[in-house]
Amino acid sequence: MKKTVIIINGNGGVGKDTLCLLAGRHFRVRNVSSVTPIKEIAGKYGGWNGEKDPKSRKFLADLKELFVNYNDLPFQYLCREYEDFMQGGEELMFAHIREGEEIEKLRNRIKTPCVTLLVTRQQNAQVSWGNASDDNVGSYHYDYVYANDRKLEEAEEDFCRFLREILAEEKD
Repeated sequence: MKKTVIIINGNGGVGKDTLCLLAGRHFRVRNVSSVTPIKEIAGKYGGWNGEKDPKSRKFLADLKELFVNYNDLPFQYLCREYEDFMQGGEELMFAHIREGEEIEKLRNRIKTPCVTLLVTRQQNAQVSWGNASDDNVGSYHYDYVYANDRKLEEAEEDFCRFLREILAEEKD
């Protein structure tokens, strides 16, 4: 199987992290997020303790924007992860990126097949988090949308089937 990058997104509580873990049972996966270095800084120096409430999400989004404007830390981090992915044994790299302009930046940088995927869940359709990064997730035009409305015990088989279909389309 050739290497493929899947830029995955979803607005809080849709289960995208769980889906990536489930995919890891069937594919060799690298799972990265553009906000990882921001979370590390926020935790070590900013007093953030891993909360996912609206105030914390806004803090992380604002801090990420500052670093994007200052030295493009989130993008530089993703580029290093992508280079490691290309040299490693993984088949899929899930890259979690919320902002449309940051998605495009990565898409333009990488040389391997790359698709964008929005994960949705019916019960979370109208969630508002109070920050542009989270609240504008749905405004980007994604290549694929996966409705994660199945029970957990059904999600693994369904999501992996969905991924295989994407990969087959990208091969053509």
